[in-house]
Amino acid sequence: MPALSFQSVSKIYPAKLAGAAAFKALDRVSFDVQEGEFFGLLGPNGAGKTTLISTLAGLTRATEGRVEVHGHDVQKDYATARRLLGVVPQELVFDPFFTVRESLRIQSGYFGVKKNDDWIDELLANLGLSDKANANMRQLSGGMKRRVLVAQALVHKPRVIVLDEPTAGVDVELRQTLWQFIAKLNKQGHTVLLTTHYLEEAEALCSRIAMLKQGQLLALERTSELLRSATSQVLRLKLDGDLPASMKGIARVTGRIVQLPVHNALEIENHLATLRSAGLVAEDVEIRQADLEDVFLEVMNRKQPVNGATT
Repeated sequence: MPALSFQSVSKIYPAKLAGAAAFKALDRVSFDVQEGEFFGLLGPNGAGKTTLISTLAGLTRATEGRVEVHGHDVQKDYATARRLLGVVPQELVFDPFFTVRESLRIQSGYFGVKKNDDWIDELLANLGLSDKANANMRQLSGGMKRRVLVAQALVHKPRVIVLDEPTAGVDVELRQTLWQFIAKLNKQGHTVLLTTHYLEEAEALCSRIAMLKQGQLLALERTSELLRSATSQVLRLKLDGDLPASMKGIARVTGRIVQLPVHNALEIENHLATLRSAGLVAEDVEIRQADLEDVFLEVMNRKQPVNGATT
């Protein structure tokens, strides 16, 4: 039995204004997440990731299809399904009137968990919150509040951990602390479902990845297979000046760093010749293997799902 099962899940939001069209956030999405898996759910903004997680958590009802947590339907058996989940939301939601420890005790009570101060202390220690245990929530920085959200999601020891953009806008220290702890829990048997825009995190952590676009599942494959499926290598260089128009549609540009997909030596020479013709000088030129971000962009530009995807 899978830890999570999404079976032909669709979500349609009705039109609110006269003459407006209904919006389909999810379109017959189907996939399973196996017990103990570290699974990545990727997609651009508006792809349907948060809608899918909201459906899983019982916050949104699917228009069609079925969602299960360890065999328990999230609508018909909500209490059991929700107890099995620990969800870290994307938004910073907190009660400003309690301390960190009080917030964790209250969250424990929602799940009927009592006398778990030893586990709360372990959470605080692993998430770097021990010295903030008696601080009021409203006194914490945004990064510290994010850590408390993670602790709240884990306080009842859920079998499935759902992380919706958990490191968005947080410092490097928290990212490292969080991933060390989550990786430890995953090795102990906890299933992890992660959405993130930091694709290097997904590449490093996730054994299998699904990619969504406009509510449809475009790819579903092991991370290693996705990387092997890349059809190109990458020409990476530094430039001062604007790229020629012919390159702007295919280049990834970060400051001075320009990255271009290449399939052979002739393409490399053609790109460099185009830059020279434009009066641009390429520095620190190198060729590298495609990473998950390259694969992600390639998949998003496809019109048909790749092998393994079910839509």
